[in-house]
Amino acid sequence: MTNVDPNEIAKFSALAKTWWDSNGSMKPLHELNPLRLQYIKKYAELENKYILDIGCGGGILTESLAHSGANATGIDLSEDAIAIATAHAEKSALNIQYEKIAVEDFAQKNPNAFDVITCMEMLEHVPDPLSIIHAATHLLKPHGFIFFSTINRNMKSFFEAILGAEYILNLLPKGTHHYQKFIRPSELTRWAEKNNLVVTGIQGVTYHLLTKQFSFCDSVDVNYLMVFRKCSLRQLRSPNG
Repeated sequence: MTNVDPNEIAKFSALAKTWWDSNGSMKPLHELNPLRLQYIKKYAELENKYILDIGCGGGILTESLAHSGANATGIDLSEDAIAIATAHAEKSALNIQYEKIAVEDFAQKNPNAFDVITCMEMLEHVPDPLSIIHAATHLLKPHGFIFFSTINRNMKSFFEAILGAEYILNLLPKGTHHYQKFIRPSELTRWAEKNNLVVTGIQGVTYHLLTKQFSFCDSVDVNYLMVFRKCSLRQLRSPNG
């Protein structure tokens, strides 16, 4: 099964060679990565845990997870990105398992296999986000944590994440995002709850033009992170759960 837009794969495959250039087209991901890792560590223990990075790309977050002591695995459908990620991990002497595979197919082979799952900046690039969430939940151990980051859908996010970031400030390549694929927190929560995931936290992220840095913020109008925990149906129905 392949839940993928070929145009999206081609777009990110074309950027693969510059993935680890911290001043190149992936500069925003490099700058955002410390915040993502900080948020993950706020909720989940990483040392010796089995962690899956879905839509890992060239492995920026995956390597940070491995450096934090995790047994890290990264999957992606871009063959070029996986090749870059594998080569960089070897160069960094990191034992990371990378595989070019759809998360739905990977889930069939690895049920309840991971303590923590990350899926960052990916849901807004696939045709069926709910399918990704369903497969990710199947991969997650009971009581495990799953982290998503994506972009809210409203006029503010259109002006900041597309018009501003791509066409005015040139922080991202033009055409990186499509407004109709942005996801409201309420939508993400509803999809997650259908898969026995319970909201544990939500955090807004903003970019400061003067300092050219990302930071956490109270507003989730544009970029945001959400963390969920996998629970059983019994726990979901319990008044004390």
